[in-house]
Amino acid sequence: MMLIEQAPVPQGVLPVAEFKDHLRLSSGFADDGQQDALAAGYLRAALAAIEGRIGKALIQRRFWLSLAGWRELGEQTLPLAPVQAVVSVTLVAADGAETPVPGGWRLLKDAQRPRIVAAGVLLPPVPLDGAVEIVFEAGFGPAWSDVPADLRQAVLLLAAQYYEMRNEAARGEGAMPFGVMALIERWRTVRVLGGGAR
Repeated sequence: MMLIEQAPVPQGVLPVAEFKDHLRLSSGFADDGQQDALAAGYLRAALAAIEGRIGKALIQRRFWLSLAGWRELGEQTLPLAPVQAVVSVTLVAADGAETPVPGGWRLLKDAQRPRIVAAGVLLPPVPLDGAVEIVFEAGFGPAWSDVPADLRQAVLLLAAQYYEMRNEAARGEGAMPFGVMALIERWRTVRVLGGGAR
């Protein structure tokens, strides 16, 4: 399996001003914007860390997934939630020839394990030594305000820790702060049956 984010979160969507207020960077001083790039970098790092921990995309964007074969013949769990739409499903032969699959499947939305499900009994067969490529849109929405409040707060807290620890050598196990873990705990995907589809 290979999962690639096709485009990063747009710069304009990042809550840079809110984060700077959270840090009180501009208290008593004029805001000249010199800290904006630094703040955006810490926000991106915090977003990535939290998304990795909970298995969810916070800001909606496009992803590309390549699989050597279906995990199950009748359905395929997608590695991120919430999935808003599947843009395309393409079968790729061993010689690189691509065959779009416009039908024969449907998206089953789920807060934890969204899936592509066969319209009939089986999903289209993957070519021998080939792959299936799935392009999908995942995330709570395109705006920062679409992200649930507890996850927004977790991003700000974690980004603040990264900012405050920027000059310190690595210490401890690199665990997330307790406050961040408490905020994201209910969003974590619980793995059952050895990570099976359900």
